[in-house]
Amino acid sequence: MLDFPISPSLEHIRYFDDKADEISLMHWKSLRYFLFYRFCIAWILLASLVVDAAPLSSLFSSERSAFQSMLVVFYLLATSAAIVTLHYYGSHFNLQLSLHVLVDVAVFSLLIHLGGGLRSALGAMMLVSLAGACLVGHGILVLFYAALATVAILLGEIFKTVVYGFDIADLFQAGVFSACFFGVGLSARLIAKRLITNELLAQRRGIALKNQTLINQRVIEEVHDGVLVLNQNGDIRQHNPRAEHLLGLGEAAGRSLQSYSPELAARFFAWRNRPLDEYVVCRAQTSGMNLSARFIATESSENDVLVLIEDAERLQERARQLKLAALGRLTANIAHEIRNPLSAINHAGALLHEIDPASRLPRIILDNAMRVDHIVSDVLELGRRDKIFLEPLDLRLILPNLVEEYDDDKNQASETVLFEISGVAKLVFDRVHFHQIIWNLLGNALRYSRKGKGSVRFVVHDGAKDGEVCLHVRDDGPGIDAGLREQIFEPFFTTHSRGTGLGLYIARELCEANGAQIKLMDTQTGTDFCISGKATK
Repeated sequence: MLDFPISPSLEHIRYFDDKADEISLMHWKSLRYFLFYRFCIAWILLASLVVDAAPLSSLFSSERSAFQSMLVVFYLLATSAAIVTLHYYGSHFNLQLSLHVLVDVAVFSLLIHLGGGLRSALGAMMLVSLAGACLVGHGILVLFYAALATVAILLGEIFKTVVYGFDIADLFQAGVFSACFFGVGLSARLIAKRLITNELLAQRRGIALKNQTLINQRVIEEVHDGVLVLNQNGDIRQHNPRAEHLLGLGEAAGRSLQSYSPELAARFFAWRNRPLDEYVVCRAQTSGMNLSARFIATESSENDVLVLIEDAERLQERARQLKLAALGRLTANIAHEIRNPLSAINHAGALLHEIDPASRLPRIILDNAMRVDHIVSDVLELGRRDKIFLEPLDLRLILPNLVEEYDDDKNQASETVLFEISGVAKLVFDRVHFHQIIWNLLGNALRYSRKGKGSVRFVVHDGAKDGEVCLHVRDDGPGIDAGLREQIFEPFFTTHSRGTGLGLYIARELCEANGAQIKLMDTQTGTDFCISGKATK
């Protein structure tokens, strides 16, 4: 069973055939066109009977009989019925076509006999009709149609010879027509076979091309890189969803890249004048993201340019992760090798200090050994970032306790720290991680503050998003230079002579592990670090 909808009006037809693998959609379409051709010929024959004007009147002899009219009317009804049958009964292709050919041969043979023989235009019309049937048909049936027409013509000539006498010219003409029937039939069959082969090949290639296009489109949509196609004027022809996100594109097709990122457009025109295979860094005006872009020339007819865009911050984050992974592997391998000598150094330093308490050298040894041990501990802590236990932390209770512990340990907090807590003030976080983050932020704030009353403030309030709580750690110190704001979360970046450069980096990594974020906020004075995470009631 095959479903061959040959037109929108015939979509409900279901076509059946015993040799369905040999019947293609093209056969059914061709049969439909053949039926419309026969229908038009029927109306031409009818018009030639009722209109007494050349050239229609030349199809029949001047003496038109009632039997001719009956044949023409029958042919018109038969062609109409054939169209209706195809519309509602789309099966048995070979049977339908054979019946149509049989009707054509019978009607045209009788009209030729009644109209004066093959010298009239009816013989040529019969030849054209047979050619159309051979184009539509397939297999050995085309020879059967040619033989059927030949037999009908020869029988007519034999009848004329018996009734009217022998005429060598008519017999010769009948022989020529018979040869033409087979020649046209075979030629039409070969042409139809080639057309069908080409159609099947085109269909296979079309399906393969469509599948490849769908795969390519899916790949382009899923890649992490943004993809743009620009013409030589910098107008956007195509883009994928990732590029839409990175550049903040809307209905970008046909619009200029200048309207989304003037900096990227300037880099494009500079590349067009001097093509270089390298990445450029720029900023998208619409989305506000820092981007890394690469331009690639194509061999299209209009010399379109392919632009690959990546999030520069994501690339930096990837580099940081690689750096962290390498550092973690290194530290894990040598942690024990470092700490064993450190223990010996600490022990020796303590003995030297007991022997000569007034000497500064043992104190220097102990301080630096402790600093190295602190660095190793911080790095090892990053390896345990995924081992978390989330629990609701009441910031109204835990923050004062942390500050009190820090004051007992460092003797620095005292009245310097103030609290401004409002809203839910309950944060879902790992307690150990939260303790380490606040310890680092509080230490930095106290180090750079003016050490006055309220120089460091913990401000807690509900976030802008529903179910979010924000914790600010603010100080009144000199703040952070604008040129260093992008680097403060980098590992081993520090402005303090005795800092490890890992405090803020570890704070950010632990916040991400707990589903939270830490940001440096814009302030007029001092610094303001904000931790935003999931709140609980």
